[in-house]
Amino acid sequence: AVVADSSGSLAVTYFQSGPWLKARFPLGKKILLAGEMKASTRGREMAHPEMFWAEEVEGVGIHFHRTVPIYPGFEKYEQRALRTLIFRLCKFCLPELEESLPPSVVQRMKLVGLREAFARVHFPASETEVSLCQDRQTPHHRRLMFEELFMLQLELARRRQGIKKERGFAFKVNGERLALARKLLPFELTPAQARVVKEIVQDMATPHPMHRLLQGDVGSGKTAVALIAAAVALQDGFQVALMAPTEILAQQHHRNFTAWLKPLGVAADLMSSGMTAKERRQIYSRVAEGGVSMVVGTHALIQSPVEFKKLGLVIIDEQHRFGVAQRQALMSKGMRPDVLVTTATPIPRTLAMTLYGDLDVSVIDAMPSGRQPIVTQVIAEGNRTQMYRRLDREFELKHQAYVIFPLIDESEKIDLADATRGAESYRNAFPNRSVGLLHGRLVSEEKERIMAEFRAGQIELLVGTTVVEVGVDVPNATVMVIENAERFGLSQLHQLRGRVGRGAAESFCYLLSRQAKSKAAYQRLKVLEKYQDGFVVAEKDLEIRGPGDLLGTRQSGLSELITTALTRDVALLPLARGEADRLIASDPELKEQQHQPLARALKERWGQKLSFFEVG
Repeated sequence: AVVADSSGSLAVTYFQSGPWLKARFPLGKKILLAGEMKASTRGREMAHPEMFWAEEVEGVGIHFHRTVPIYPGFEKYEQRALRTLIFRLCKFCLPELEESLPPSVVQRMKLVGLREAFARVHFPASETEVSLCQDRQTPHHRRLMFEELFMLQLELARRRQGIKKERGFAFKVNGERLALARKLLPFELTPAQARVVKEIVQDMATPHPMHRLLQGDVGSGKTAVALIAAAVALQDGFQVALMAPTEILAQQHHRNFTAWLKPLGVAADLMSSGMTAKERRQIYSRVAEGGVSMVVGTHALIQSPVEFKKLGLVIIDEQHRFGVAQRQALMSKGMRPDVLVTTATPIPRTLAMTLYGDLDVSVIDAMPSGRQPIVTQVIAEGNRTQMYRRLDREFELKHQAYVIFPLIDESEKIDLADATRGAESYRNAFPNRSVGLLHGRLVSEEKERIMAEFRAGQIELLVGTTVVEVGVDVPNATVMVIENAERFGLSQLHQLRGRVGRGAAESFCYLLSRQAKSKAAYQRLKVLEKYQDGFVVAEKDLEIRGPGDLLGTRQSGLSELITTALTRDVALLPLARGEADRLIASDPELKEQQHQPLARALKERWGQKLSFFEVG
């Protein structure tokens, strides 16, 4: 069609049109068009513009002469119908909407009412600046964001209040016992480790159950801190359980704790799924009778036959690798034992305040002396020979290397290099070097044999999957190669990188990407070239991938916080937490009449997921 007014003419083009479309452009009818205008051989042209009758534009409606919302996830031609639907919902539903926040909170925080907030977020007043709406900086956005954070912090505050009322074990912590625990380690604690130990033992000395999250970057010495906590409990005659996410890590912890606890006369027992039925019955019996003081294991620890006589401390290593129900199952093996959960995946402060607001948090924020930065480089597939040369040099220096693949076997659906074929390709590339293959499908004995050979230096290059992601400690390994690095999250890549650089020699991490042509994937990987600090990497990962399902089990993706962005709206977090603490201190069960609307809103918002807060 060709349309014209006093300013000139315009060609309007629609594809896949029919007679119905021609009827929308009757000759002589006054219309309004909205779209992108471009120059063409026919002059000015507009493809697929929105079209409105002129009489619809007159006056102030919901589509014209005002700032209008653009809803993400909907096509341009759907916006008008959706806007109309939202307008009708606001008109008929908002008058019935119950104000959820107590008047005292609304007044102190200078918040607008809930009905006004919803109405003006969708249909701002004419004087509202568009930029404030786009950046979600209006008072109406602030009200909705505050309410989301307040609802979450309210449940965390209730959980904290409940922990303080519970009765647990008050461990006897004195200078002599603490000194003995420290002497178990073959090295001195760093100042950061010593500070964290002080926080933990102070918790253990109180009659209330400890619920503490221990954060620390890879290689910061969390295991040493956990040992001292275990030694304090063991000296007091209690049992200690340590649960690790993989058998390889459980076996490593078992070796370390067995050696470290020897002066105490305590032998750590290992419980794993690879035991025979007879071995399982024997260890179940010893644990139940109190004949075993320290038990290290994987998910086998939470099997129903496992019963402890006097469980006083639960240590959950790499807590993010366990499901909520699994952590709860181990905690229930004792009468409110102290709980220490550790993670080498640094959690950004904003997310930690939200997700683990019911836990006390200790952070090892400094690395042991002598640790060098790991040289990290993103390499396109075509530059592989550069990395091979580095491997050759490190092998000549009698050092070892890891190569990590995202898959075990070849997949027809996903075009990724796999570990099985990858091991063969590296054997061909380095025919004079010993190459081992490690992945999760191997039986326990085979995994342990391969790791023992790698620790002993008999295997020079270990090809595997992310089974080596957590905790594996071989100081002589100086090179980490990650194939198809774009398939991993930044925090996981940082974890893998942390498997090297654990000795005195300079170490290297190479991120091979087959999708280097993808600018987004390439820029994401470049973050690791720039930053060594795991907390900074985690912040970047949070920005890119999202905080995940805050009260559920998803670890990344879209948050359940609809209007709030944790990286953007961090200033509201302490305000919401302060108000939540104040309210719970005065009315823990929300039984007062003025708090009934809040109790109803809380139940409606989170529902069954509130039970997850029973888990540390």
